[in-house]
Amino acid sequence: MKIAILSRKPSLYSTKRLAEAAKKRGHEVEVIDTLRCYMNITSHKPRIHYKGRVLNGFDAIIPRIGASITFYGAAVVRHFEMTGVFSVNESVAISRSRDKLRSLQLLSRKGVGLPVTGFARVPDDIPDLIQMVGGPPLVIKLIEGTQGIGVVLAETKKAAESVLEAFLGLKANIMVQEYIKEAGGADIRCFVIGQKVVATMKRQAQAGEFRSNLHRGGNATLVKITPEERSTALRAAKIMGLNVAGVDLLRSNHGPLVMEVNSSPGLYGIETVTGKDIASMIIQFIEKNARPHHTRTRGAG
Repeated sequence: MKIAILSRKPSLYSTKRLAEAAKKRGHEVEVIDTLRCYMNITSHKPRIHYKGRVLNGFDAIIPRIGASITFYGAAVVRHFEMTGVFSVNESVAISRSRDKLRSLQLLSRKGVGLPVTGFARVPDDIPDLIQMVGGPPLVIKLIEGTQGIGVVLAETKKAAESVLEAFLGLKANIMVQEYIKEAGGADIRCFVIGQKVVATMKRQAQAGEFRSNLHRGGNATLVKITPEERSTALRAAKIMGLNVAGVDLLRSNHGPLVMEVNSSPGLYGIETVTGKDIASMIIQFIEKNARPHHTRTRGAG
């Protein structure tokens, strides 16, 4: 097969591993800079141009779309879909999962466990918003944030009010969530491919930090998940419509809670900790499922 990896940088670990795995299994691979793609939107022959040439002949694409280019990246993926190319994760699913508020609303509608979350726009509503999520300590998140950036732990009501007033004063879109103290600054990353959790790891925040992201200095270790946690991760990925996903769970006193569903989960941490060849598993998924015009919008919303 001929496979395109949509990635800004061929040197990134995940991009390199996917390219290596595809070549090892006998496929032709090209890494394509998503932002260098431009589209000819016509009724009968939609085409994608790249650095002066028309892209054609691809059987499948692997989108590695960064959060900062979600809008344009999803448009590129959508155009590939229009030409009949199979995408590991579809454009609608990528857009759905990247909208933090929308994704939580969809998960909530399906009864998936979540931290109590509040959303408001007017500063006058701040006191009730704080009370709504159970009061301090609480977590304040910028909806556009990623990799732990724009996430603040407010330990007192006064601190929460100050941060919320500042964010809302800047016209930022924010969410307020209950702080799950019993999680102890740790979360569980479940790596989902198809209808299976293929690998898991526990990410622990460093001392004095509550964000467990590896980019923030957190460390990762092997972990065994419960059947309920496995089921929750699979349901969350399915609701988003994602074939490949990183589902982040918190362990709470009332069961697993979904913190986030990532449509472009990194491979470095999960492969290093588990020793599993996740990249090859993704290529094998493509081999089993890629066929022309196989795109369909799945999940809810």
